[in-house]
Amino acid sequence: MTDRRVTLDDLGAWLIKGNADAVDLTGRFAADPTVTGWCVRPGYRVRLMRAGQPVVFWASGSRGRAPYGVWGLGRVAAAPRPGEPGEPWTLPLDLTILDEPLRVCRELLRADARLAGAEVFRQPQAANPSYLTVAQFAALHDHLPAPHGPVRPG
Repeated sequence: MTDRRVTLDDLGAWLIKGNADAVDLTGRFAADPTVTGWCVRPGYRVRLMRAGQPVVFWASGSRGRAPYGVWGLGRVAAAPRPGEPGEPWTLPLDLTILDEPLRVCRELLRADARLAGAEVFRQPQAANPSYLTVAQFAALHDHLPAPHGPVRPG
């Protein structure tokens, strides 16, 4: 399957993934739910990122170890910063990880026909950043508890 090019016209939110098998995300976010930056791969998507754009944090990992899926919401805080040559860039974020009972599990999202085609399901191993279309981001909001639902594409 070829990678679909993201355009600003159809960008609902950036989706940043963290692998809970590689890093203790549960412990890290229990200690501090604030995310001020995350690594992203340089490329055309990074050049589309602007302060104020919505960002969704997606936790991934082996099934059954934790309720993986959407763990946090926020916004791009500033333009991505280049890393050392050959290294990932850093995306400055203003993002908060949701309390565990408020996180939305991937099984629920995958079962929603409006989200089943999301890149995170089609290409789960793809590098950061991934994305949600405007329609997919709107559908995600149907699964988020208040007060987190009001974050909309901007």
